[in-house]
Amino acid sequence: MEIQHYDNDGRGRWFIEADGETLGEMTYFWNSPEVFTIDHTEVGEKLKGTGSGKKLVRAAVDYARQHSLKIRPTCPFAKSVLSAEEFADVLA
Repeated sequence: MEIQHYDNDGRGRWFIEADGETLGEMTYFWNSPEVFTIDHTEVGEKLKGTGSGKKLVRAAVDYARQHSLKIRPTCPFAKSVLSAEEFADVLA
């Protein structure tokens, strides 16, 4: 299961696909060049219970750390995951 990333000038997403079907997705938009907001996370039935939602959030965290960015989560799921102390360095 590979997490892919797509950014389109202002909006983007991390997602998981299989056979052309999106099985999980987390979307975001840019607030500024240094901050992006995660606004939605969704995992389909095929991935329920596999930890895929957390893996999507972790991909965003890894990206933020690699690029010295901050994350503002408005999605309840992402906000819950990012409330852990280990992610304090990337919260806006």
